[in-house]
Amino acid sequence: MDSSSETSPAAPLRTIPGSYGIPFLQPIKDRLEYFYSKGGRDEYFRSRSHRYQSTVFRANMPPGPFISSNPKVIVLLDAKSFPVLFDVSKVEKKDLFTGTYMPSTKLTGGYRVLSYLDPSEPRHAQLKNLMFFMLKSSSNRVIPQFETTYTELFQSLEIELAKNGKAKFNDVGEQAAFRFLGRAYFNSNPEETKLGTSAPTLISSWVLFNLGPILDLGLPWFLEELLLHTFRLPAFLIKSSYNKLYNYFESAATPIIEQADTLGVPKDEALHNILFAVCFNTFGGVKILFPNTLKWIGLAGESLHTQLAEEIRGAIKSYGDGKVTMEAIEQMPLTKSVVYESLRIDPPVPPQYGKAKSNFTIESHDATFEVKKGEMLFGYQPFATRDPKVFDRPEEFVPDRFVGDGEALLKYVMWSNGPETESPTLENKQCAGKNFVVLITRLFVIEIFRRYDSFEVEIGESALGAAVTLTSLKRAST
Repeated sequence: MDSSSETSPAAPLRTIPGSYGIPFLQPIKDRLEYFYSKGGRDEYFRSRSHRYQSTVFRANMPPGPFISSNPKVIVLLDAKSFPVLFDVSKVEKKDLFTGTYMPSTKLTGGYRVLSYLDPSEPRHAQLKNLMFFMLKSSSNRVIPQFETTYTELFQSLEIELAKNGKAKFNDVGEQAAFRFLGRAYFNSNPEETKLGTSAPTLISSWVLFNLGPILDLGLPWFLEELLLHTFRLPAFLIKSSYNKLYNYFESAATPIIEQADTLGVPKDEALHNILFAVCFNTFGGVKILFPNTLKWIGLAGESLHTQLAEEIRGAIKSYGDGKVTMEAIEQMPLTKSVVYESLRIDPPVPPQYGKAKSNFTIESHDATFEVKKGEMLFGYQPFATRDPKVFDRPEEFVPDRFVGDGEALLKYVMWSNGPETESPTLENKQCAGKNFVVLITRLFVIEIFRRYDSFEVEIGESALGAAVTLTSLKRAST
């Protein structure tokens, strides 16, 4: 299925439905509904879409008072209106990475790091070029270091499974993820430095200070409201943990720092940006994406596992001479499709924001709406990437959705702050590491089915993504 509305006549003009209610009071009421009502944030958006009979409407977005001075947004929930958020000729991206509030720059060394910069700002191009350099300089290490690191991971999971009958994936998975990133980006195992194995805990604490106003940790509501959603956590409380991470990157990232100097970026600013890119953007994404991918593949069952194992082992044998190579990876269409389907059904970063630079119109499948200069647009990606007017069986995990002719639907996979069919550039806000993240997730699937014919999982919930427990690993029979 595809959307044919792109070539259809313009939809009728309609006033954007919805309202923001009484200032101060309504945003707090909406925040409580968003976090604590039955159905959570999905129901928050779904109920309003049904009420207004529209996938475009006005609403308040958390955190609201006292952290955000203006919670008013125009919500976009369909695949047709959503892409306007990537059009930097129409929307500004300055200080909108986390939405209607921005964390204190005291959490990032006093700098507005790359994620908060609009492409029109001169520093944006310099810093994004630095990220491109970091990615390119690591390219020869990615595959071998991934194999090394995830061999260690699966060995530890097998030991835990044999000992206890179950093996929790998330914590050891996070240790492996950061170990791999250090090895790939900087040829440095962080566990052999002063950091030891503390990095995932340090990062999670620091991320909490950044994202606390929009997180639900499962605490009693009155505690979360007081501690996270009403007032900012003081940055000085996390400074010591942050400095430990900073010191690691200062010692490990010398070639990247030297490149920053040639780009006109001072060392200190470069380091805070490298730290943010690795710890928040990449590690934070993998922390969510790998468990989610493991969840969906695990729940899909043995039939899919058999297909993946056959495809992966066959390609490695025929195109890699027994090794994982880029040529072999490109001969694994089902593996690639499974990764894209995971990114579609469970995008690791659900919200996207943009502020209108001028008056313009946006179209949903059913109507056209006028947006005024300065209004904030908010897209909730899980609804846009499960749009029933674009995808058949949108709520189902369909492993081969993007195989063959299905690749045409990749333009509606938008996890990276842009369509999957486009590439990050200095002029857009698409994730610099988009292709890197897709590659290492494909490697993750490959490393599983090089070793195992099948596996079984139990799924729980966490503040970010799925909590996965392995209950069986069936060793490869061939």
